[in-house]
Amino acid sequence: MKHTLPLLITLLASSLAVLHADGTKPDIVFIIADDLGWADVAFHGGNAPTPNLDRLKREGVELTQHYVAPVCSPTRTGLITGRCWSRFGVTTPQNNRALPWDTVTLPRALKAAGYETCLTGKWHLGSRPEEGPNHFGFDHSYGSLAGGVSPWNHRYKEGPFSVTWHRDEKLIEEEGHVTDLIAAEATKWIESRGDAPFFLYAPFTAVHLPVKEPAEWVARVPTGITGDVARHYAASVMHLDDAIGRIITALEKKGRRENTLLVFTSDNGGSTSENNDLHYPDDQCPNGKLTGNNLPLRGQKGTVYEGGTRVPTLLSWPAKLKPGTYSGVDQIIDWMPTLCALAGATPAKDAKWDGINLWPQLNGTEPVKPRAIYTVGPSFNARAVRDGDWKLIVTAKGAKSEATELYDLATDPNETTDLAAKLPNKVATLRARMDELSKTDRDAVAKD
Repeated sequence: MKHTLPLLITLLASSLAVLHADGTKPDIVFIIADDLGWADVAFHGGNAPTPNLDRLKREGVELTQHYVAPVCSPTRTGLITGRCWSRFGVTTPQNNRALPWDTVTLPRALKAAGYETCLTGKWHLGSRPEEGPNHFGFDHSYGSLAGGVSPWNHRYKEGPFSVTWHRDEKLIEEEGHVTDLIAAEATKWIESRGDAPFFLYAPFTAVHLPVKEPAEWVARVPTGITGDVARHYAASVMHLDDAIGRIITALEKKGRRENTLLVFTSDNGGSTSENNDLHYPDDQCPNGKLTGNNLPLRGQKGTVYEGGTRVPTLLSWPAKLKPGTYSGVDQIIDWMPTLCALAGATPAKDAKWDGINLWPQLNGTEPVKPRAIYTVGPSFNARAVRDGDWKLIVTAKGAKSEATELYDLATDPNETTDLAAKLPNKVATLRARMDELSKTDRDAVAKD
């Protein structure tokens, strides 16, 4: 049956040196915010308090050059496959199934290594119930099969995928704010765990539009933030931060926090109301332009500039990691190889990872290594390659022309000075690298 994981991709568990001396494996909690901008968080100068994230930064490791895709479904594809999203032809938010049925996914790998797996939040890699998370390695799933939903009625825009809220792929109706519902499911699932290691994936819908926060959260917004739109947006950031705190508290009460590897990141850079394509059936978003704060980075959601793809990212594992900063270049595709190594999971067939195991660099046993990363924008309208400190961007300008930009991120991290005309040889070198990295694009497109 197409929904049954073939024996061919069964994953074998092996004991690795990174495991604790007593043989226990780390619990893993991976939290993704939706459309959270670089400077929407207080630890990057944001105007909304984020005390729980600030604590994670103080006690954990900040990854200062962590890259994702410019939009949501591609980032989620990269996370659970360890491959560039373009390999699957996934470059835009999509409701059609993103992955072939037999894809070696992160939850499948962890399950084979003895983990219990749960997704609570936004899936958006197949919005039909029969294409949801339970068919790709999650024991339990809850939330939106489609994309970001209206916060109170949990509907996704208009059309055939509007009714999307589910528990284990059975569509349901529930009352409550979406941020609270996702957090409550996460904490309940943590509380119900036994001795087995677990993988909790919590992709929140905050701060994706539309935002309409409970009155008590709006009342907590600092008085210096004025205007209905700005106050609801700040309240959404604060509410998300509180939900993360609830998950951390649940881990502490369960006695699992010390040996839990927790990652926090965003699926892409901050957004404006214009590029969210809002078509929701109810009026739940305050009127006016809503802008995520990516400053000082250039660009926003949907672009391959730094503001669209470089996002606030924190890593915490009290038993293993000392507080600090990781300044190497890393990408969302690195998490599957890294987490599989930590869990002792080895694919029985080649998963064709584009990502790398970051752990030796994160824990300091190896030096930070230069590398090249490849980024594809929506509908292949733009591509970028970063190699060391140099970044090349190629943007399609119609069927037969394109624009080329070159930036030295070491001296110009905000991409203000295009050096393409001055350094044609560097452009040619990076373009050749981009062409090499793009050769396997679309090699695993899902087919019916």
